Amino acid sequence: MQNLQQELLFEKLRYETRRHFLKQCTTGLGMMAMGSLLQSCGSSPQNTVASATNPLAPKMPHFAGKAKSVIYLHMAGAPSQLELFDYKPDLMKLDGKDCPASFLEGKKFAFIRGVPQMMGPQAQFQQVGQSGAWVSDKMPHLQSVADDISFIKAMYTDQFNHAPAQLLLHTGSARLGRPSTGTWATYGLGSENQNLPGYMVLTSGGKNPDGGKALWGSGFLPSVYQGVQCRNQGEPVLYISDPAGMSRDLRKSTIDAITEINKESYEEFHDPETLARISQYEMAFRMQTTVPEVMDITKEPAYIHEMYDTQLGKESFANNCLLARKLVEQGVRFVQLFDWGWDSHGGGSEDTDVANGLTKKCSTVDKAITALIQDLRQRGLLDETLIVWGAEFGRTPMAENREGKAAAFKGRDHHTEAFTVWMAGGGIKGGYSHGETDPVGYVGIKDRTSVFDLQATIMHCLGFNHEDFTYPFQGRNFRLTDTSGKVIRSVLS
Repeated sequence: MQNLQQELLFEKLRYETRRHFLKQCTTGLGMMAMGSLLQSCGSSPQNTVASATNPLAPKMPHFAGKAKSVIYLHMAGAPSQLELFDYKPDLMKLDGKDCPASFLEGKKFAFIRGVPQMMGPQAQFQQVGQSGAWVSDKMPHLQSVADDISFIKAMYTDQFNHAPAQLLLHTGSARLGRPSTGTWATYGLGSENQNLPGYMVLTSGGKNPDGGKALWGSGFLPSVYQGVQCRNQGEPVLYISDPAGMSRDLRKSTIDAITEINKESYEEFHDPETLARISQYEMAFRMQTTVPEVMDITKEPAYIHEMYDTQLGKESFANNCLLARKLVEQGVRFVQLFDWGWDSHGGGSEDTDVANGLTKKCSTVDKAITALIQDLRQRGLLDETLIVWGAEFGRTPMAENREGKAAAFKGRDHHTEAFTVWMAGGGIKGGYSHGETDPVGYVGIKDRTSVFDLQATIMHCLGFNHEDFTYPFQGRNFRLTDTSGKVIRSVLS
């Protein structure tokens, strides 16, 4: 039996001698050569030992973008645009009538079967602000800031189930494995605060979105750029405290030693994930003192808590909106808020319908979203902070009839042909509406936009040409918008 010294010598020879190399790698030499030529599997000029110590350092975009940071508010489950922003009085005239055959022929729906009935808007609308934007009574506070918003009313997608539609919206692909929008933004711009992650995620509503953590994952980009999810109770980030019996000095010495080992590993294997690991260890150490302070909203003045309608000590979307303001104020590049519970099918109870249920959900976000816009403005941050509000798809103008039977409460099915997203802040024109749907809100008839167009517009506001902002992987250059997408220039300021 070989002793330990012989085993170590043999292991060393496996990495250093040509005989062992040729014996073990003959079948892979051709692919290694091709990978070198194509710069596949994550090769990047940024992957150097120098960048290992600071991959989140601020970087220059393609051009001077008006937005320095993004707050993305995603209503997971998809609220009905027909009860919020897309006013359709003609739809009320068809209330209770059978859906036209042209709406059903050749179409696929998540749950509608047979011939459903049309359903009029379950809300009262009015024109607000100098722009005269139509906003329903379900969002009374948001009505006061409508002149800060650009509504995009004829957006479409090609996915009618939650998880793939959320993945398409946030990563540019309905399948797992692509980097999220926040990851791309952080990879391209870095972060202005080296003691905090460049990309942070906050969830509310009791559950994570259907697409799971892949919605803020890094895909094939280095994992240092992925979103860091913060908790609503207990420690803001898991394991952020020092283990019992370990002092700060000892912790720092440990991190330094691990960093040196990882640097040697990178020099030997040039694996980009080693660089990410170095940065993550260093970031975790710095976060131990920074995160608890930034995530503490109890020290905010009383008028701020009243403004946002926060609920101290509880999970709430309002708390997360206030935290989002604090994070971008501290230089975090991308803050993603997911609020679960907007899937208004009208099946089990009135909490799931588009009348009472949607009203209740809107009451949990309306004041906080309005406060976020107002708070950023009063701090001089709105012009450099892009706010995006939306969901993965829209809702049908006909009532849902799951299994061909009318729902117990008023609900709408998933709809891919038309939904509303709005944007405000950095680089966006206020008091504007883009796109138009038909008289009943079934399909876009003017200035239709895709989810790729939304992604391209976000990248533009941050200073990137989305077609040139790519990353080499597996033999080709990938980008967030894949092979599609155009900037929605009419909404730009």
